Amino acid sequence: MTKIQFELDGQQVEAVNGETIWQVAKRQGREIPHLCYSPEPDYRPDGNCRACMVEIEGERVLAASCKRTPSVGMKVKSASPRAISAQRMVMELLVADQPARETSHDPDSKFWHWAEKVEVTESRFPAAERWHGDASHPAMRVNLDACIQCGLCVRACREVQVNDVIGMAYRNHGSKIVFDFDDPMGESTCVACGECVQACPTGALMPSVMLDDNQTRVTYPDKKVDSLCPFCGVGCQVTYQVKDDKVIYAEGRDGPANHNRLCVKGRFGFDYIHHPHRLTKPLVRLPNAKKDANDQVDPANPFTHFREASWEEALDIAAKGLVRIRDEKGVKALAGFGSAKGSNEEAYLFQKLVRTGFGSNNVDHCTRLCHASSVAALMEGLNSGAVSAPFAAALDAEVIIVIGANPAINHPVAATFLKNAAKSGAKLIVMDPRGQALSRHAYKHLAFKAGSDVAMLNAMINTIITEGLTDEQYIAGYTEGFDELKERIKEFTPEKMAPICGVPAETLREVARLYARSRASIIFWGMGISQHVHGTDNARCLIALALITGQVGRPGTGLHPLRGQNNVQGASDAGLIPMFLPDYQPVGRTDLREPFERLWHQDLDPVRGLTVVEIINAIHAGEITGMYIEGENPAMSDPDLQHAREALAKLEHLVVQDLFVTETAFHADVILPASAFAEKSGSFTNTDRRVQLAREVIKPPGDARQDLWIIQEIARRMGLPWNYDGPADVFTEMTQVMPSLQNITWERLVREGAVTYPVDDPQKPGNEIIFTSGFPTESGRGKIVPARVVPPDELPDDEYPMVLSTGRVLEHWHTGSMTRRSHVLDQIEPEAVAFMSPKDMRRMKVWPGDLIRLETRRGAVEVKVRSDRDVPENMVFMPFCYAEAAANLLTNPALDPFGKIPEFKFCAVKAEPAEIRAAAE
Repeated sequence: MTKIQFELDGQQVEAVNGETIWQVAKRQGREIPHLCYSPEPDYRPDGNCRACMVEIEGERVLAASCKRTPSVGMKVKSASPRAISAQRMVMELLVADQPARETSHDPDSKFWHWAEKVEVTESRFPAAERWHGDASHPAMRVNLDACIQCGLCVRACREVQVNDVIGMAYRNHGSKIVFDFDDPMGESTCVACGECVQACPTGALMPSVMLDDNQTRVTYPDKKVDSLCPFCGVGCQVTYQVKDDKVIYAEGRDGPANHNRLCVKGRFGFDYIHHPHRLTKPLVRLPNAKKDANDQVDPANPFTHFREASWEEALDIAAKGLVRIRDEKGVKALAGFGSAKGSNEEAYLFQKLVRTGFGSNNVDHCTRLCHASSVAALMEGLNSGAVSAPFAAALDAEVIIVIGANPAINHPVAATFLKNAAKSGAKLIVMDPRGQALSRHAYKHLAFKAGSDVAMLNAMINTIITEGLTDEQYIAGYTEGFDELKERIKEFTPEKMAPICGVPAETLREVARLYARSRASIIFWGMGISQHVHGTDNARCLIALALITGQVGRPGTGLHPLRGQNNVQGASDAGLIPMFLPDYQPVGRTDLREPFERLWHQDLDPVRGLTVVEIINAIHAGEITGMYIEGENPAMSDPDLQHAREALAKLEHLVVQDLFVTETAFHADVILPASAFAEKSGSFTNTDRRVQLAREVIKPPGDARQDLWIIQEIARRMGLPWNYDGPADVFTEMTQVMPSLQNITWERLVREGAVTYPVDDPQKPGNEIIFTSGFPTESGRGKIVPARVVPPDELPDDEYPMVLSTGRVLEHWHTGSMTRRSHVLDQIEPEAVAFMSPKDMRRMKVWPGDLIRLETRRGAVEVKVRSDRDVPENMVFMPFCYAEAAANLLTNPALDPFGKIPEFKFCAVKAEPAEIRAAAE
């Protein structure tokens, strides 16, 4: 980079091209006051507060150092009498309009620290008339009497998070910060990411938990701990502020995945760990509490069904029940569900327990319900189940395809980078039957008919091949199977596929050309691709698109299935899969199984185990009679919930390890109180293949214990001589049998905090982009697999004329056991809803807030309806996090034949006003 020499306060210094005077001064250890400028990532300088003025020799006026870049030979004085006088005058003018420091909203704010440093904490000037406070939002307080109109909150909202809620309105002395059209914050379109609160230098925007009724700050942390967010797969790094062993606030930090950014869940969703429903002692089922699939247990008072027990007694009962079934009925009579919310070390130990203590491969976790078909297709074609590039690669792309995913809801921080890329000129193509927040930033939104993904994608592949837009050199050097695809794809012309998928042929051609011709194109997908009976075929099409155009292995290109839970990537890597040992090594391969047998001192079952839904079916068939479920809630997450709950209630022995008495724990024989995310240390792998270290923030409550300790105690009681001191010991063992962790040690994780695998050398950073010179297949080539058009398993008919699709809402996550116990999140989205198009609602004569009855061939629920223009006609969208109206009572358990994933995204449903049904009965 070009070096620029200039003089700063009498010393010769160097700046690199584009560096500002303020940045050079900071690097040199000189402090220049600043308020409207934030040195945090992605905040551009604005220069409007004028607190950072410096004197430049030969120039008539002072310059804002946060914006001004030096030139060769320039002489700058940051502390000359003239500069100091200007800085002090600016501060005095600003102090004039502030509340008195002792009663201000944040006496510890950046503003007051700078006022103190320049020795101006009082003003001679009269105060201007200010605005009243706004307490309309559950999580944040707006007190514009402290606002200096620095614009940081506007940049935070519009340029960093790209939510476009905050702006400046009115003119002259009446100008002010507003939300939307000067709405109260709580009634605006604010998504509560809290970026504005983190950016505000004065306390005009603050987390409400820190303020008393007089809007004065009264809460200060007594310690801060760096860790991770416990929710989605983005893997945001967080600093938790703790007071009296209670987490009071979460702030984003400059981690490689988030660069300080958080979403509403990461910033305000931490307090579930302090909920009164937390399990603090082991529970054992009462002898007279018979199991019933329809039974309900009050999590606040589980003693109708359970009694408290000591750890010794509870662990003995738990393990003896499992041992009895294993010894009397055989190893295949047991199964285990591990957790994608736990650490890599917990996942590894759990699958090791099932394989060595239970004696079979009947172990699975929630990846079976989210990206199993994606992994099946990726393993088949590329022999790798992970993403080929991080989501930040979108910033290097010319074309970004987002299909079957709603990142602004499910991966909000990742979505900010996609929005940043679109603002910078990348062409964003959103493909989804529903509209979404990203659609507003999209060059094209392809609202294809639900379930017709293969028809649409094959039409694009047809266009690319027939118009000669393929990368012939890449195909020849790095792929196999192209000739078969070329032959099979002939029948899938855009004209033939347009009526099937509902997208005009010319649009299909245009998008195909854009993707193929661009310098760099990248594809992101979610469960809208995977949760179908043709989910693997959907993913095969996306892989084929990338391979035939060479859009993989370079900056800005690649294939990225966005991971839903915080450690679903790591849990899969660690072997919580019935057909694979850790690192996706098939259980049936003797050469790959033997290293595990040597390390674990035991022969392993060479036969693949059963998946989540297969295990439920095996319970009904009487083949499985005992289970150990750690941190999963299949009584809410499985399809056809009644069927799943009947299976759980039928088990002879069920051990559940969790934070709360969940719907699954209703049917347990023993409930073991586990540790929440903030109460443990361990490694977690995000959607980018980035292994990151989470640190213990507080201790578990009461007698709750670390999950790693619980798993090990069960193992010991099942005859396994385990003696791990902690996660470091487990991680060290993992590195011996997991090639993906080569050159990553526990010490390195502690030192660096995050390392992306694969890593070529202990001293080198990891490879964010992979497949740069081929694929980890036997031939070194990526395999192209043609896909055929397969309809959804259950199509609408006269009796069930609409389509039901399920997913998430922004504020809640997975089955809601955590987020619905977070005060802020549940206050924003407190009750079950289903989303329908306004036209369908008018046809049904229902209004927002009315109760409707949704019925499928598996069950029925009553739920309030919400009008949503993003939902197409003849579709109902329903979040699956609400126990009182569980969407999965309705969903279809039909499986993709390859990934064994249920078809959550499509089934036939009947919708009608609830009172009509009630009157008929």
